[in-house]
Amino acid sequence: MALDPDKLLALSFPEIRQRYTARDSILYALGTGYGLDPLNEGELRFVDETRLAAVPTMANVLAYPGFWMRDLDTGIDWVKVVHGEQAMVLHRPLAPEGEITGRTRIVDIVDKGPGKGALVYVERQIKAAEDGELIATLLQTVFCRGDGGFGGKPAGGHSPHPTPERAADLVVTLPTHAQLALIYRLSGDLNPLHCDPAVARKANYPQPILHGLATYGIAGHALMKGLCDYDPARFRAIEARFSAPVFPGEAITTEIWREATGEAAFRCRVAAREATVIANGRFVYAA
Repeated sequence: MALDPDKLLALSFPEIRQRYTARDSILYALGTGYGLDPLNEGELRFVDETRLAAVPTMANVLAYPGFWMRDLDTGIDWVKVVHGEQAMVLHRPLAPEGEITGRTRIVDIVDKGPGKGALVYVERQIKAAEDGELIATLLQTVFCRGDGGFGGKPAGGHSPHPTPERAADLVVTLPTHAQLALIYRLSGDLNPLHCDPAVARKANYPQPILHGLATYGIAGHALMKGLCDYDPARFRAIEARFSAPVFPGEAITTEIWREATGEAAFRCRVAAREATVIANGRFVYAA
């Protein structure tokens, strides 16, 4: 069944109400590489319940609507879906535990043409359950590799942030480990592409890949380390484009360019493969 853009734009997602705990915050932190250096006090505040702070990028997994591209009647070839881009604005610091609500909607669809795939733009707003105050606004770009050529509009969506051509001002390299995707999936994204070798081979990968949002969280980790001294209250917004997969166990190097006050461009690379895995990154923080 072909992708039907009108049907997708009219798709109704129920409001999700979620209570998350300190355990959930710690699990997310572990799934994005915090604690791999057990002597780093900056990392330990995100995995130690006695002084716990929430990793800001955890907002991306709260009130998650599930793998709706497979579970709902969308016409999307879900096996060939990859995460294209992610943008996040944090309107207030995220608490390490609490109750929130989330509303998801599809805001745009772009047809790149036959054999070139389609882009589906999905917005989610996270609010505090007790007073309805907006905590975070998320915008996800889903690259549907098998669904182009349905007759939709050929342009639209989000313009990528340019990457400077000069040498980076700051470089932060963080390790991953072979079990990272298996840990990260416990924060809610159960796509078998990240745990089942047979599904990965069907999608033309030699092994399960790391979740795009796990790579994104590791980029956020590098930015927190390099620009915020691990202070989550300084984190304001982040956006990036996913350009290549990461295989669990690979080290990720984040190159950072300071721009205007409180703004930076960044990209992430796996040097061992000479692969850029996150491109066109932009970060906003309290300087």
